[in-house]
Amino acid sequence: MSKRTLTLAGAVLAAFILIGCGADAKRLPPQTHASPPLAQRVSHIAVVVMENHEYDEIIGSRAAPYINRLARGYALSTQMYATTHPSLPNYLALSGGSTFGIDSDCTDCSVAGRGIAGQLTAHGLSWRAYMEDLPHPCFTGAGAGGYAKKHDPFAYYRQIVHDRAACDRIVPLSQLSGDELARNLPTLAWITPNLCHDMHDCDVATGDRFLSQLIPPLLHALGPRGLLILTWDEGTSDNGCCRLAGGGHIATILAGALARPGGRSSTPVDQYSLLQAIEDLTGLHRLGAAACGCTPSLAPLLRPAATK
Repeated sequence: MSKRTLTLAGAVLAAFILIGCGADAKRLPPQTHASPPLAQRVSHIAVVVMENHEYDEIIGSRAAPYINRLARGYALSTQMYATTHPSLPNYLALSGGSTFGIDSDCTDCSVAGRGIAGQLTAHGLSWRAYMEDLPHPCFTGAGAGGYAKKHDPFAYYRQIVHDRAACDRIVPLSQLSGDELARNLPTLAWITPNLCHDMHDCDVATGDRFLSQLIPPLLHALGPRGLLILTWDEGTSDNGCCRLAGGGHIATILAGALARPGGRSSTPVDQYSLLQAIEDLTGLHRLGAAACGCTPSLAPLLRPAATK
């Protein structure tokens, strides 16, 4: 085959990938693709998801002194974008690589599979979802106190809800401190604060104070090969990037041992980039839109040893 023919074939393939990834995320097939080999694997990843604020309402805000200290000391994406509105589709995108056609905060709907939780389990890795104000493990109601099901993506995966052992991994946030002290953090610790502490119903200062108590012991427990991802589910605008995102410009900070100290990246990225990073660092296949060629990498925010 001639060099000209190879070049043309490559261009056609690239165009095909871009067209496919340019489709609405909710219509992307749940395909998986191999992640690149890593020189170093993460031991623990903690994901903390906050609510409903644009980037400039958080970064540089006097109401968020702790968050801004965290951003200065660790790695900050200055161009991160949420997938859509309202909340639930973003949580599904973060945990499953797709919005699964859901475009509301429905509490009587469900989706197939187990998302990232199923991937971890299949590879012998642990996970636990810590939900503040959850009445008890495996609670599947629409809400209780400050707990809202729409902010708990794991309660929507049918193969989790219908498997008691898996469903029991959705636990109250009050269990976290005990797991930290017992050095029993799972590979993936997902943390959803209640409707006040996540800034949904309360102000930025309230959420900042909550994080100032939550994150320091969590960073310690994550250890020398740990990573914390602090992000927001959506902004208040429709700003977007990367063909699949249009849910607002949001703050995202990577902290812990595997984050690049003082790192900054202005490359536009989205919530599928976060899922991609989790899968790459744990040696999993990229799921759904995390595998799309249109999904940029968060590698610039990670220590080089974690991305080679």
